[in-house]
Amino acid sequence: MLGRRDGIGQSTDNAETTERNPRALSRLLLLTVLLVAAWLFWSGLYKPLLLALGAVSTALTVWVVNRMGYFDAAVFAFRYNARLLGFWGWLGREIVSSSIAVARHVLSPTVGIEPRVVRLDVSHLEPVDQALLGNSITLTPGTLSLDIDKGQLLVHALDVDGAQDLLDGKMMRRVEALRGS
Repeated sequence: MLGRRDGIGQSTDNAETTERNPRALSRLLLLTVLLVAAWLFWSGLYKPLLLALGAVSTALTVWVVNRMGYFDAAVFAFRYNARLLGFWGWLGREIVSSSIAVARHVLSPTVGIEPRVVRLDVSHLEPVDQALLGNSITLTPGTLSLDIDKGQLLVHALDVDGAQDLLDGKMMRRVEALRGS
């Protein structure tokens, strides 16, 4: 048995769950590595106090995630793999190119802004993938996820080109590819 659940979905013995579930343990270890790398990369300061605070923050986060049974529930068990790094690289390029496009709009003597609100059907995506898509859209300058309800994602785009890019579904296909076999 991988751990009992009480009436509200909390695991009553999560430490035992992680010890017996190698997939959950490997995900916790991967999360630890990612958090440590992010802390080191983003802080840029390698003084003992900051390294200690980073270690404490990472340990606390991993402990809370383990106590929540985060990787035990299928809906939250995001599948980390090499495709995620490729997605982040692609998203980074999209953020840069969108930033340049928004800067052109802002600096142009003629205002070429034609805001649009588009609705995307994301009902076929898992909830975690819907959140990833919505957050990725919001990270990209010129677009903003407004609402998600009943498998419909409402997005504001700064111009017609941004709205058309969303409707073409390129970003949605990238998110879908993360779940592939």
